[in-house]
Amino acid sequence: MLWPAGKFSETSLLLVDQFLVSGSSFRERLMVLYAIMSVIEAVDSVGSLIGRFRRMPSELVRARKSLEKFRGGLCWGLSEFVARMKQADRSYIGRLAPTPTGFMHLGHARTFLAAQRRAEEAGGRLFMRIEDLDMARCKPEFVAALEEDLAWAGLRWEPEVFRQSERLEAFRAAWRKLRDGGFIFPCWCSRKDVAEAARAPHAEGGEAIYPGTCREREWEFASEAEALEVNWRFRVPDGERVGFVDRRLGEQAFVAGRDFGDFLVWRKDGIPSYELAVVADDVAQGVTEVVRGEDLLVSTARQLLIYRALGEVAPAFFHCPLVLDTDGRRLAKRDKAMGLRELRASGVDPARLEEMGRIE
Repeated sequence: MLWPAGKFSETSLLLVDQFLVSGSSFRERLMVLYAIMSVIEAVDSVGSLIGRFRRMPSELVRARKSLEKFRGGLCWGLSEFVARMKQADRSYIGRLAPTPTGFMHLGHARTFLAAQRRAEEAGGRLFMRIEDLDMARCKPEFVAALEEDLAWAGLRWEPEVFRQSERLEAFRAAWRKLRDGGFIFPCWCSRKDVAEAARAPHAEGGEAIYPGTCREREWEFASEAEALEVNWRFRVPDGERVGFVDRRLGEQAFVAGRDFGDFLVWRKDGIPSYELAVVADDVAQGVTEVVRGEDLLVSTARQLLIYRALGEVAPAFFHCPLVLDTDGRRLAKRDKAMGLRELRASGVDPARLEEMGRIE
């Protein structure tokens, strides 16, 4: 979830998560709701008393402003608690989301086995989603191969398989909602333009922060089809701290405009970016927990902004450690020595892969 700065801490909501996951009774949950509402009522009473002063000294003015901020935090906390109650009562739904641009490797198997284990432990369901939006690189032979290789690795999923290439209208609907809400803007800058911008700062990981070239630019399109032939970026709330509790790594936080900038949600070739597509799909599939590699932590912060803009409740997140090669680099699909096809051909027992998937 997205937590506004200066309201509730990540630690507070981690306790809420633990309270709900621990199997708290309906009566206990009502008691927590009543307690929060009682505090809000008490704050309102104090604020009302202060408001009776015709001429308030500066100390009271500051106290009243502090109370208003505190009340806002309580109200937000109340809505957050209710949203988490609803999520806690939903059956666990996880997903495997491979991209068929090459053959699967050990890193994929490790992450997917972790996802399967967590779904089994929660008594939930696990779905397969083929993320095949990159038409130039995604090949049918890779789809067939990944299903075969992942089944050999011990993975099992629900019979219904989702394909992103069949959901373009759903992605366009999400784009419209973001556009109509003023959360996104068209951008005519190329990657080279952004990288070469004179004042473009860089995030810690080396990513160029979008310099805002097209942010306030006036635009008008003759039709929606014309608008969808342009890149669109999400307008991040500069300076806002986007925090969440990862179920493996604990509290995480990134600052919009510093750790990441205005990011792409739609590409000029007529397809959504990764960030928008996965949010729209996870909402549609009712995913309650996303299990993926820890290289996507910053992407989680971006996606939380999209969830909020769309008015949707975000799932929980569990980010797995990456499998590295002998040089300490993340495995890529070109690393055939660690490919599932090669491991299978060399006689590796798939039970060993399952053990590697047990991420604590």
